[in-house]
Amino acid sequence: MPLDKVTQVSQTKPWHDEIPVYAQYTFGIAGERFFREIKDRGRITGTKCTGCDLTYVPPRIYCERCFAELTEWVVIPNRGVVHTFTVSHVDLDGNRLKEPLIVALVRFDGVYGGLVHRMGGVEPEEVSIGMPVEVVLKPKTKRVGSILDINYFKPI
Repeated sequence: MPLDKVTQVSQTKPWHDEIPVYAQYTFGIAGERFFREIKDRGRITGTKCTGCDLTYVPPRIYCERCFAELTEWVVIPNRGVVHTFTVSHVDLDGNRLKEPLIVALVRFDGVYGGLVHRMGGVEPEEVSIGMPVEVVLKPKTKRVGSILDINYFKPI
């Protein structure tokens, strides 16, 4: 019987068909609002813990330090600095890219965390840690409510 308890590996049989798996990924409460703000208003937001005086980007619904519920939302300036970066010359399949891809961790003043995203408008040899950058968004009509609504970060 299919529902009998298996007690030995020899009792198992291979399955030669597809197993339908249905799942829906959600951004969660904080992520939903974060991406909606980018999509609808073109701004980055975070959540603030008044007890720890920390502002989180990406936002969270609970403080990682004191576990308080975070209900205060703040707008973060669309400018930050490169905290670290890497230059990739190959894609995820190991194929050589025509142009190198620069990916940076951008941190924002007074914020705990940051965003990992592509850099644009800059050559790999020009990128540096501490470089001031700003968000370049897709046109409002092309935004869908994802991190890719941010085209890239460019130097300022």
